[in-house]
Amino acid sequence: MTEVMAPADQMAQSVDTNALLERIASLEQRVVELENSPAQSIEDRLTMVMFSGDLDKAIAGLIIATGAVSMGLEVSMFFTFWGLGVVKKGKTYAGKNLLERGFTAMLPAGTEQLRMSQMNYFGAGAALIRKLMRDHDVSSVEELFAMTQELGVRMIVCDMSRELLGVRDTELIDGLEIGGVAAYIGDAARSKVTLFI
Repeated sequence: MTEVMAPADQMAQSVDTNALLERIASLEQRVVELENSPAQSIEDRLTMVMFSGDLDKAIAGLIIATGAVSMGLEVSMFFTFWGLGVVKKGKTYAGKNLLERGFTAMLPAGTEQLRMSQMNYFGAGAALIRKLMRDHDVSSVEELFAMTQELGVRMIVCDMSRELLGVRDTELIDGLEIGGVAAYIGDAARSKVTLFI
């Protein structure tokens, strides 16, 4: 015996089918939007903000950069504020105002002058880490820096930080770019990995 549906039951089933079809259409539209979203344009890149001027953090950043390049990623490093100490090659006092000369005196001028973030002990900690690196045949921070440049890592010096801290172009290592936050964001927006060190 066949069961006959009442008109109200037929209407409910029709409404449920229509709701289901609407949900499917909505989901299909969402899939199209996701496929076309900017996240799909992410590239094999690593972008890093080097905010710290500490020796141990500089070593970590440079090791990560060289490792990422060896794995086929394009790498960019954005040096800002205290991270500028990593990319300096010297100190210049001429032509600077009192505040700029003060920052120049206090900030390290290159990797040789970087201090440890922990257990620095008036420079003994940095000397100890450097000795341990030599003893274990780990490349020095200077060698790591040279390696990143040889491997084509894009190194950008934050223009605003450079101006605020009174760092002149002549104080910077050769081969660096000067750029603003837009340069960092442009690289980071396309990167699989972004780091803040």
